[in-house]
Parts: sequence; structure tokens; C-alpha cells
Amino acid sequence: MALVAAAAVRDGGSALPRGFWAAVRVWLEKPQVANRRLCGAAIEAEGPVRLGEGGGAAPAAAAATGGEGGQEALERLWREVRSGDRLLPPPLRAWGGPGRGAELHAVLRALLPRARAGPPAAPPRELVIQDAFNGTVTFLPLEENSEGKYQIKKCNIYQIQLTHIKDEEWSMSIIVSSSENWFSDGIAYPKLAWLGNELLSKLAKWSVEKKHSEFKSTLSLIPVTKYSKVYQELKEKYKEMVKVWPEVTDPEKFVYEDVAIAAYLLILWEEERKEKGLFKKQSFVDLGCGNGLLVHILSNEGHSGRGIDVRRRKIWDMYGSETHLEECTIMPGDSHLFPDIDWLIGNHSDELTPWIPVIAARSSYSCCYFVLPCCFFDFHGKYSRRQSKKTQYREYLDFVSQVGFVCGFHVEEDCLRIPSTKRVCLIGKNRTYPPVQCALIDKQITQYIHDHQTCTLVTHDRRAGFSHNDASDNVCKEAGTEFPGNEPETAGRIWMPGFQPREKVEQVRNCAALPRDFVDDVVLNVANLLLNATQEKSCCDTHSASMNTWNQGKSLSLKEVAEHLNKETLKRLKSEYGGLQTLLKNSHQVFEVLNGRVHIRDWRKEKPSRKNKPEVKRHLSAEAFKTRLCWFFIHHPDGCSLPAESCPYAHGTEELRQSQIMKKKKHTQ
Repeated sequence: MALVAAAAVRDGGSALPRGFWAAVRVWLEKPQVANRRLCGAAIEAEGPVRLGEGGGAAPAAAAATGGEGGQEALERLWREVRSGDRLLPPPLRAWGGPGRGAELHAVLRALLPRARAGPPAAPPRELVIQDAFNGTVTFLPLEENSEGKYQIKKCNIYQIQLTHIKDEEWSMSIIVSSSENWFSDGIAYPKLAWLGNELLSKLAKWSVEKKHSEFKSTLSLIPVTKYSKVYQELKEKYKEMVKVWPEVTDPEKFVYEDVAIAAYLLILWEEERKEKGLFKKQSFVDLGCGNGLLVHILSNEGHSGRGIDVRRRKIWDMYGSETHLEECTIMPGDSHLFPDIDWLIGNHSDELTPWIPVIAARSSYSCCYFVLPCCFFDFHGKYSRRQSKKTQYREYLDFVSQVGFVCGFHVEEDCLRIPSTKRVCLIGKNRTYPPVQCALIDKQITQYIHDHQTCTLVTHDRRAGFSHNDASDNVCKEAGTEFPGNEPETAGRIWMPGFQPREKVEQVRNCAALPRDFVDDVVLNVANLLLNATQEKSCCDTHSASMNTWNQGKSLSLKEVAEHLNKETLKRLKSEYGGLQTLLKNSHQVFEVLNGRVHIRDWRKEKPSRKNKPEVKRHLSAEAFKTRLCWFFIHHPDGCSLPAESCPYAHGTEELRQSQIMKKKKHTQ
């Protein structure tokens, strides 16, 4: 056994143990908050594990935990874990309280790395054993043997321990079974120093934080046991999609995410059928279905439905004729209602997200909805913040929940187990009013949309410098009284004429598509602005200037830089996402943008390339070396701050190398 690190933690009363287990849960479900090289974790199965006579798992626990081979696999793994001294040192085997029948908790999770070069590989998996009595969490890496069954790896086993010292003093530590056998890939298996310095400090911080979570606990509306079983079955069934994914998006993230959402909906709908005495499986329409995988899975599992998106995707052709996907622009209005559909789905539906409760309410009294908000959109465009006391995400969720409430739904909230930072879903499956009040609710919806649109326009006008009344709430109420409540109904009526649907051809607006000469002109103007700003120097700067003759320029705020650009340039940049800031950040060779201020980049201060950098990144850096001209060599009055042999850019055309990417393109043509 080897102690990696230990940390002293102080906390009053019995709050720390509860905080410790909450922190462990964060590390289990959202490892990316500590390890940025992971995009998340998929909890594939979990459940209680009871220590029986022979140290095996009880049948109920095996069923709950699921995994490869069901009960047999879990019992086999559990016997291996408890098989004497050859596998784990005593501190890692000290599980369960005094006496037989002590209950532990087992979790099977898959770690999902961020997008990687090369062919997709199966994500690494871990069996995690939580022992509340002894305050330990043990992580057991798994691997598949030649028979395709999980077995415990003999390396990279580690344990997090919480120990009570005295009074308010606690100790948190991380130990490993063997430091000599520890293998690090820098992603799923970090270095031991990272476990001690980064993970331990994060866990200690999370354990004593007093703030309460803004969100519901994960999978609070459905049975976790059923979910684990269905998720495991679907993952096995659709895992081949990762290998044939034709889109540019990360296949591991999107496949596992849609599998998890499908599993959640299947269990939610199964519970609804029991609750309402239904026999037929629910029908659905996925608005803004994107790659269509969720539609494909739900359809294969017996639910009749279709997906609609403004843009066709390459992968649609792979699903076959049984998966119904339509390329169509949805304008919220009377012509896009779904009276015969049981559920509307908005899975990252962007500009349609706030409209989905409205469409569901007006489609039929029995129509329900499920939305998973991601990007923040109002009824007609980008959502504008109105409260500073909440996070933007929490405020937007509250807005979408309020829309559902105005539409007459009991809105329920839940957290999904998906590899994403936006995991909160909102569900409307029951109404707050009887069917006879449908007309009244419809007028309420119309009034709310009009009032909200007026409030938003007033807010935008204020930001543009117009003069209005003080309180936006009062403006909203006054504007609402002017709206004619008995607007005549017309077939094909558009509910908001100003609504802007997503364009069929997705435009690149990150400044990358701007003309090269325009970008070069802006870069040169901003650089000269920063360099010329150093001409007015105080006498105290004279000595430092003599020590460093290379002009580093002066930093200016983005606002100050914008004030020196002409109106036509600013107008053109405003049509791009991020505008001036994005263009300057894209010009990485010349500028550094930190905390809203623009600096000339001094390449002498850049950290040298690390020898332990992943092989793929080292390879890409080598390929790009000297493939572009050095801006400073050409434009800076003092030339480049680096000698030619050290600069990654070419000092003159004679040093230029052809990009390997261009070579490959020419070779394939």
C-alpha cells in the first residue's frame, strides 16, 4: 500500500461526512469538473451490495447492478475483489461494519475522454465500491478478457478515505495498492501527483462547501434500477454506431448521450403507462432532432414517432426506412401542431426550446413534453439575462419552467446521467386545469408571449441607449394592457411574426470566414495601436526600456480598442459571434486577450513545449512548424523577439515548409 497524499479538513458537527459523500458523487458523475481531459462519465449501473455468508453479492444487488453477465458477472467480480491478500492490501479490503450483512454500494461507470485522434476505442470502465461505515471509496479499473468478460486490473487501484481525528478535525487521504504498478495515460488514468494535488484538494473543497445545489438529485423521477438495466441493454445494442459515425461531432459523447436520454424516456413512459392505465406505447415527435439517433432508438424500441430538423444530416441515410426523419423549418404557429401525438421532445432544440410547451399545450389536452435546454433562446432570439443573483443556466431553466406553468403544466425537473454540463430536463406530463378551460389557458399563453416579447424589446432598447421608464416589470405590465385579448383566430396563424428559425445552411460566424485582407488589416491596425501607445512613457520606464529594447506595446481594453476602429469595421465584426474579441483571439500569433484586455504576445514568455505532451499533440505541433510566416518578423518595428531557430514561424519565405495537411489533400486528389 502507498499513501499518495493526505489533507486536513475542519468542519463543525456532522456536516463533513455528508459533504464528503456529496463530493464523491460529483467525482463519480461529473469527473470533468476536476479532470478537464474527460467529457464526463456514464453511470452504467449501480445498486446495493450485501456481504453474504461467502462474501458474495446478494441476488437483488446483482440485478440492480446489472453490467456484463448480470448476477453471475457481479458475483464473479465480487469474489475476485475479496479473494485474499494477493489483490488488495488490508486497508483496501476493510469493508462493511461489524457483523455479517453490512451493506455497501456498487457503481459501474464508463469514463468518457474528450475527442481523440485515431479510431474510436471502448471507454475505460471502473467498479466503484462505497463503504459508508468505514468512510472509504475504492476504485477498481476493469478490462475485458479474451472471452469478452470484465475482470479487475491488477494496477491503478486506488481508494479515497475519510477519517475522523477529533472534534472538528478530519483527514482525507488517497492511497493506492502499489505505486510501482501505476500506469498513467494522462486522461482516464492521471499521474499519482494529480490524484494527490488536484483531485484531493477538489474533494476537500467540495466537502466543506456550504452552498446547496441549484438542481434536483440525479434521476429523481424514475426508478434507478430499471434505468441502469435499460441503459446497459441499449448501450450494448447501439455501441456499433460509434464505429460508423459519419458526422464531425464526437461519436462517443453523442452516442452515449442519446442512449442515456432514450433509456430515461423509455422508463419515464413505462411508468406513465402504469400510472394512467395505458396499454399502447406513446407516440412522439422530436423537434430539432439533429443527428436523429434518439428518434432511431425510440422507434426501434416500439414507439411510433418522427424527427424534424431544419437541416438534413449525413447519418440519416444509415438508419433505414423505419426511422422517420423530415427536413423542415418549424415556425411556431397553427400549421405546426401535433394533435395526434402523445409527447413532444426538445433535445437541445435551441430556438424552439421555449416554444415546445406552447406547441404541446395547443396541440391537444393530452399532449406532454420533454425538453433538455442547452443554448439560451427566448421566444424570438437569444435570451437576455434579467437576474444577477442566479447563474445564467439556472435563470434560463426557471424561464422555460415558467413558460410550462403558464401553458398549464405541472412542470417537473430532473437531472440526467449524460456526459454534458447541461443535464437538467424539464417535463410536463400533467395539466393544472380541466379540459373545459382550454380556451382560457390559450388566451393566457397569447398574453404571456406578447408581454414577454415587449419586455425583451424594451430591455434591448435600454442597452442601446434609449430612455425608458425605470422598472422593466412596470413597463411589461403597462405594455400588456394594450394587447387586444380577443385577437381573431385564423388558420395558419403565426404566433410570433418576428421569430427567426435556424438557417438551413449553417453559417460559420466565428470570424474564420472573413476575408483574409480584412482580417490582416484589423490585426495590423490594432497592433499599431498597442505599439504606439507606449510612446508616452514616464521617466521611471526609461531604465526598464534600456533593459528591454523590444517594444512589447501597451495593453488596452477591448472597449478602448473598439473606439479606435471605424464604424464599417465594427459593423462587420458585430455580425460574427464574439465580434472583435473572437477575431483577436483567432490571431493567436500576434495577440493575447486576458480578462477583457488585449496584449501583444511576447513569445519569449511562452512556456516551452512539454516533453510529456501527448504524442498526437507533439506530432501536430511538429507538422505545423515553420508553415506560416512570422507576423513580427514582417511587421513589428523591432522584428521578432525570438531568434529564427527558436521561432515556430518562418523568418522569410526561404524558411517556409509546406503544410503536411496540404500535402495530404494534394495526394488524395
